[in-house]
Amino acid sequence: MTEFLPKSAEEVLEIIQWAVSEEAPLEIIGHGSKRGIGQPLQTEHTLDLSQLSGITLYEPEELVLSAKAGTPVAEIEAALHAHNQELAFEPMDYGPLLGVEPGRGTMGGLLAANLAGPRRLKAGAARDHVLGVHAVSGRGEGFKSGGRVVKNVTGYDLSKGLAGSWGTLAVATDITMKVLPAAETETTFCISGLDDAAATQAMAIAMGSSAEVSGAAHLPEGVVGRFIDGGFSGGGQTVLRVEGFGPSVAYRVDLLSRLLGDFGSVETLDEALSRRLWREIRDCHPFADGSPAPVWRVSVAPSRGHELVDAFRRAAGVNVFYDWQGGLIWMRMEADPEAEILRKLIAHLGGGHATLVRAPLPVRAATPVFQPLPPALAALSARLKAQFDPKGLLNPARMAFA
Repeated sequence: MTEFLPKSAEEVLEIIQWAVSEEAPLEIIGHGSKRGIGQPLQTEHTLDLSQLSGITLYEPEELVLSAKAGTPVAEIEAALHAHNQELAFEPMDYGPLLGVEPGRGTMGGLLAANLAGPRRLKAGAARDHVLGVHAVSGRGEGFKSGGRVVKNVTGYDLSKGLAGSWGTLAVATDITMKVLPAAETETTFCISGLDDAAATQAMAIAMGSSAEVSGAAHLPEGVVGRFIDGGFSGGGQTVLRVEGFGPSVAYRVDLLSRLLGDFGSVETLDEALSRRLWREIRDCHPFADGSPAPVWRVSVAPSRGHELVDAFRRAAGVNVFYDWQGGLIWMRMEADPEAEILRKLIAHLGGGHATLVRAPLPVRAATPVFQPLPPALAALSARLKAQFDPKGLLNPARMAFA
């Protein structure tokens, strides 16, 4: 087995051109923090981008940052923090959930997985912030898309097309992102004791108000004790994050009190505890327990999430919590992932998708890890794959299930 460790974009190009000439499939990795997601790969060669690292451009006044694909996200966030800026979509760190140390995610992996955190409700995902990319396709051809300015119109934006492709279309070598000022402070407004249906109603009211909530999650009684060292009391917690300038945050928290006070007892978390809580929600902290037990990441309409969980619990043992106003459900199974039952329920309740984020290797090999595509979309994806990687050399079959 050969492990390639390129240190430049030119070396990446040469390696992929060699792979094309030899028809040699490649596994594409950065630091391996998300290596356990997707179908297990059977490749003799690995293209490791961890040495292709470093911030190549950062202009705080222009709100633009460029970095090589192997640059750790932690390094990027540290540079932004020094200028009171951030990646507004607060990308998740999958490492702890998959048994890898935290902080090993890279810029390339961020784009390939189209990462997002709790602020997706307000800020979108990585796809919505990428400005440009330099990459090498599975044909062994270098290309670039987009640029280094926020306003950039160049027709079809290939940089956004690579988001969520999990390295199956092209290998990004340099990525440019839009960055934004960080909030001056934040507070989390908490309502105690709601069941899942009542929590869904409360979150909908909050998101429909002028409180400008930037995070809305429900932590049922079965998992709430695993957040902030068991610091919550009073059963399940419905949590709403408010960010911005101090006086504005105080005013909007008061508005939430007036809107939602009748739902149950309320309290607030100060800035430090609030930041910690939302990092733990972002990184699926309750299920990052070193266990191989299957974990699903399920996305449905926010109003239907609690219905899906209620129906699923009649067929399987599962522990859950909700993010994105109830539209993102993290589900930890006790044994079998029950993929067929889960996906039938998703279809019955109006659609959505489920990704098996964690499971033992034999389970991953026997399960469609990513949501199966409807025929028209599957055909479109196949044509896209044929254009970018006709020989199927890049992360072969990672997103497919035979």
